Amino acid sequence: MATIDGDADRAAGFSKPVNKAYRLALPASLGVGLPLLVLAIGWAVGVGSTPIPLGTVAGVVLDHLWPGSVAASWSPGRASIVWDIRLPRALLAALVGGGLALVGTALQAITRNPLADPHLLGVSSGASFGAILALLHVGLVWGLLTLPLFAFAGAMATTALVIVVTRVAGAGSAERMVLAGVSVSFVVMAAANLLIFLGDPRASHTVIFWMLGGLGLAEWRHLVYPATVLAGCGFWLAARGSELTAMTVGDETAASLGIAVERFRLEVFTISALLTGTMVAFSGTIGFVGLMVPHVARALVGGEVRRMIPIAALIGAIFLVLADAFARVIAAPEDMPIGIVTGVVGGLFFIGLMAKQRRSRR
Repeated sequence: MATIDGDADRAAGFSKPVNKAYRLALPASLGVGLPLLVLAIGWAVGVGSTPIPLGTVAGVVLDHLWPGSVAASWSPGRASIVWDIRLPRALLAALVGGGLALVGTALQAITRNPLADPHLLGVSSGASFGAILALLHVGLVWGLLTLPLFAFAGAMATTALVIVVTRVAGAGSAERMVLAGVSVSFVVMAAANLLIFLGDPRASHTVIFWMLGGLGLAEWRHLVYPATVLAGCGFWLAARGSELTAMTVGDETAASLGIAVERFRLEVFTISALLTGTMVAFSGTIGFVGLMVPHVARALVGGEVRRMIPIAALIGAIFLVLADAFARVIAAPEDMPIGIVTGVVGGLFFIGLMAKQRRSRR
């Protein structure tokens, strides 16, 4: 895949010698990013209406992982804040951020569109519809698994609808898929709003707050589901990184390498729907992560998707952990929806990106 990797970097605006440099940048980025993620989680756990020093945070975590390894110099109340409330929330933020970043990376690769993400392709809207249907009209009939299952079903149904609309329109599935996704997303969100209108008014307020994105309900027993799905889908995407890179060059090139283009695109959509549905079920609708993070990863390690996947997941995790911490600090003691923070940052990011592209054309 060396030639394809070089083509992918050149398609992203890079030359082949730079591509070699980006290969060396991958271990460097991981070496810096992993400690930054740990520090971001530690800082996020420490800030809030009750500030807790980083040393205390580390001590509480070590005491729970290895009882008796450190002398407890903190109150039981602070230990509960760290271990039972803030640490699960920070870890959920990392999982959701990493998952949404992976979805954005995969969707941008198979559509060859830098604006593709779970929102624009309607996947998030479908997941939200399924979750709202479960919350307001069906109930948690299967316990904790109800929301993820309904969200995944909604995401898959919307994905299938986008594919059907794209084919009916008679355009190439890669070129016009974003436009079809936007159209379907508006229709699905209208249906979701109708469900809210017809639902219990007392529960609708909670659902609307959830739709803005929030991690306040994170618990240790919930983390196993997004963690398992993220690990499985991330491994699958990493294993198919070469095929994803070939798709960024074009369907004809990918087909010449023996890739069943339509089938592979459907597989990626299925994985994206599963990942998005699970994350939306536990965090609500959080925008711009899948749209913004792949651009940052591409700037760091080049256009080869196999290199982008671990970096995108890492950047997405760090970004959402910090965004959630800022949301809690800005509105303390209230809990601001994290979608507001990601929307502001994402909008400013793309204004800056457009300005940079305009300067580069001069």
